[in-house]
Amino acid sequence: MNTATQQARQELEAAAVERTAPGNPADRAVKRRRVLDILEAAGRESLLLTTNTALTWYLDGSRVHISLAGDPIAAMLVDRDGDHLVTFSNEAARIAAEELPDGVALHTVPWHGQLHAAAAMLAPNGNPLPEAEVTAELRAARQQFLPGESARYARLCAEAAAAMTDVLSGATPETTEFALASALAARIVAIGAEPLVLLCNGAGRSEFRHPLPTHAPIGRRAMAVVCARRNGLVANVTRWVRFDAGSPAERDAEARIAAVEADIFDATVPGARLDGIFAEIQEAYSRHGFGAGQWTLHHQGGPAGYAGRDPRATPATDDTVVRNQTFTWNPSGPGVKIEDTVQLTEAGIIVLTVDPRWPTAAVNGIARPVTLQL
Repeated sequence: MNTATQQARQELEAAAVERTAPGNPADRAVKRRRVLDILEAAGRESLLLTTNTALTWYLDGSRVHISLAGDPIAAMLVDRDGDHLVTFSNEAARIAAEELPDGVALHTVPWHGQLHAAAAMLAPNGNPLPEAEVTAELRAARQQFLPGESARYARLCAEAAAAMTDVLSGATPETTEFALASALAARIVAIGAEPLVLLCNGAGRSEFRHPLPTHAPIGRRAMAVVCARRNGLVANVTRWVRFDAGSPAERDAEARIAAVEADIFDATVPGARLDGIFAEIQEAYSRHGFGAGQWTLHHQGGPAGYAGRDPRATPATDDTVVRNQTFTWNPSGPGVKIEDTVQLTEAGIIVLTVDPRWPTAAVNGIARPVTLQL
């Protein structure tokens, strides 16, 4: 068996392990308690969860989608007596066999039926609290990661970073943006994840912050971005590769954007509010020579986990940071960007999307990725 075949088999086996036991019982018990606390505070008897973010969090990693672009094919009714998952009849067998955690009752509705209405009818009074009315409360319930989901997230993030290393290490100036993106997609799917976002720009398109790939060769320098979802969790990572030493201006900008990120990390501490961190981001751009308006040209990231950003930080976002929360900040400037998924722990910021094979430089004591020079 050749090396490539062995690697593919190992990835498939690892993915199978990820799928064998949805729902860590200890973590799920804590999540249920958090939801019951929301119900108690609202003075309601039941809650209807309908979004992919809320469902995958509460079910602790179950897949409740078919189309990545579509609505969930399940809804969850949580009341004081138990958990009730409602799905379409044509989805029930797979859900029961592969996605249903212990202790969750499964109900079905015809494939042409009304999913949310059927789930609502399971409520004691037929009038559950809609998820939309407690969006902020549910987001707060997701903030502090539990041991099982933290471990799952760390594995996914490391594997996504390794995929970046493997694919970009094999690139050449003649590799097209689509070829690079498709190779990344193949690696992400091979580890049992879903590529929610795949971006790539070559040297001729470096001014775009969200560069959908094209058929153009990448040339002397390229950026690749992956947002990969597995067990409901989304790993976000950006990497750069180049085929020369880079210009002095490029190297200077890369160092300055890493300094902006370091300032953001310093501001991401328990008790800080996202709007306060955002004010620090605005000041950091000016402090490191990017200009006061740079933050207006691209979103800056925020908490991560069961959504790409949960939520995106803005000048008006007042969520409070807690320990064990996860983040993806992504400061950017003309031709530069830096992005990793990290967790705020007792020891401070820990980078999750890390591959020891990728070159790094220490910035304020944290190893940060530099451009891979081939």
